Amino acid sequence: MHLHDIWFVLIAVLWTGYFFLEGFDFGIGVLTKLLARDRAEKRVLINTIGPVWDGNEVWLLTAGGATFAAFPDWYATLFSGFYLPLLAILVCLIVRGVAFEYRAKRPEERWQRNWEHAIFWTSVLPALLWGVAFANIVHGVKIDANKDYVGSVGDLLNGYALLGGLVTLTLFTFHGAVFASLKTLGDIRDRARAFATRAGVLAAVLALAFLIWTQADSGNGRSLVALVVAVAALVAALTANLAGREGWSFAFSGVTIAATVAMFFLTLFPNVMPSSLDSAWNLTVTNASATPYTLRIMTWCAGVATPLVLLYQGWTYWVFRKRIGTQHIADAAH
Repeated sequence: MHLHDIWFVLIAVLWTGYFFLEGFDFGIGVLTKLLARDRAEKRVLINTIGPVWDGNEVWLLTAGGATFAAFPDWYATLFSGFYLPLLAILVCLIVRGVAFEYRAKRPEERWQRNWEHAIFWTSVLPALLWGVAFANIVHGVKIDANKDYVGSVGDLLNGYALLGGLVTLTLFTFHGAVFASLKTLGDIRDRARAFATRAGVLAAVLALAFLIWTQADSGNGRSLVALVVAVAALVAALTANLAGREGWSFAFSGVTIAATVAMFFLTLFPNVMPSSLDSAWNLTVTNASATPYTLRIMTWCAGVATPLVLLYQGWTYWVFRKRIGTQHIADAAH
């Protein structure tokens, strides 16, 4: 296996980690409108991710940076062709972070309500747009012989991509509901588990249709295995949720997301961004990669830094592992 193959796998792992962790972040943001009944419950939901949401976004920065360094042509084509949707995601992530920090800075109801609206919409839109983006990458976009995207924004909003967006939105919402039931106490915990069942059934229907479409369109034997794992894990997550086994349900919902992302990358390889105009113009792990020297330096740096980051993030989750409820909210107005 060459270094560019290894870095393709590492980038896939980084995106898997990002969607696993940020997935329940987005889900919690969605639930602040769909599950919480009052301001205290919204505070409970936000507090479940308060210590970890910013750390989860580090995976996105690392995935983007690794793509830039290891596959500069892929990065250039992706970020120039998908400029508007990626800009929309970036703006949402910025506003979302500000909303978490500023929501409780003032006691006025209007102030807090506006930031709560911001948390909801900046969770919904990225969850949807990430699915649209990755579906387009897998399906293929208009790339010419110069490795330039020559399509329009409208070309990205095709039926397959929009279905992919709905899949990530519903899967992340289900993942967030399971996480909420795992991290809360009292009535909100019971309602989160009931909501997770409804969201999970909807996600299962949409995901099954999307994954079968993906397999029929551009799948292979490896992606078929990932499809089976994703479907089996989602069924297991729903079953565990119904049985009240919240930890197992969260683990299986995470496996569902990981297997779905794995299917994306297994379908792609050895391409990184297929051209829908001519397969000879596909961006591959070979023609889009950096020099071997660059990849060697990156490999040594990743080998040293990655274990430290994983240890630190794991320690953070361990420290903030306990459940919280409305009884832990000192002032319900905040």
